[in-house]
Amino acid sequence: MHIDRPMIHPELRKTGTLIRIVLPSFTEQKFRIAKTMIKVMKGKCRNRLKYEQKYITRADGSPLRVCVYSPLSPVTGVPGVLWLHGGGYALGTPEQDEVFIKRFVEAGNCVVVSPDYRLSVEAPYPAALEDCYAALLWLKGHSGEYGLRDDQIMVGGDSAGGGLTAAITLYARDKNEVAIAFQMPLYPMLDDRMNTPSAMNNDAPLWNSKSNDIGWRLYLGNLFGKADVPAYAAPARAEDLRNLPPACSFVGSIEPFRDETIAYLERLCASGTPVHYKVFEGCFHGFDIVCARSNVAKQATDFLMENFRYAIEHYFAEQPSDSYR
Repeated sequence: MHIDRPMIHPELRKTGTLIRIVLPSFTEQKFRIAKTMIKVMKGKCRNRLKYEQKYITRADGSPLRVCVYSPLSPVTGVPGVLWLHGGGYALGTPEQDEVFIKRFVEAGNCVVVSPDYRLSVEAPYPAALEDCYAALLWLKGHSGEYGLRDDQIMVGGDSAGGGLTAAITLYARDKNEVAIAFQMPLYPMLDDRMNTPSAMNNDAPLWNSKSNDIGWRLYLGNLFGKADVPAYAAPARAEDLRNLPPACSFVGSIEPFRDETIAYLERLCASGTPVHYKVFEGCFHGFDIVCARSNVAKQATDFLMENFRYAIEHYFAEQPSDSYR
């Protein structure tokens, strides 16, 4: 899927051209360099929110850092949101997504928990999944401390974080320890097979087929290329999508994840899950972040927040009686 310049949304063309020049695609070395550069963001909150760093002990005794964001003037009876950052599973930190997080906190007076999950350049699957699920259980277990509704736990994320969102909802459904009321997998990284038309030979800005291949190889490790990759690693492989929480998503029409996103959401809908999604024409991966001031990015943000506010009013999930404490 070759992306000519006229195929790119007019508002995004200049930025898209610059990205193609500066960063044609990711390599493992570039992932590692970017990971080191992003590290300086850790422990710093750039927005007017209450910001805490908590630590969860993993099974191996190592600490998992989670960032907790809440309103400066907290209220009770609000949703708890687990937000999972993007970065191709290979880079990123919770603090990079504070723009997303601030919107949720302002729109719903909610508390957002974002884990600093292990990256694929450090540890491949299932490390990130385990960390995100541990953070979900922590959020459930501390709902009373933060004044949260225990029947309104939500999960969301962008790109690889969107893939982890889909994976966590599958995992939580099957474990039956915590119930999720709403999911927001934004332009999610779902399918390691990379065999859809939009995923093949895609040279769009920011994230293309070459970057996608490296990202999946790093994340899956020895599982890459095998037929039995678990659905918790690549949710597009899930056969049973029943009994999953309502979903909202959006994706650009020229990015590699377009087809797998649409296919997954349509299958969710066919399985009885309420789904609201939108495809933005001429938009490449992460357009809402790198071109945040464009009208099309604002439209995507408005779409997401409208559905988030609707979810607060309409979507609830009672916790299992034997849930985690």
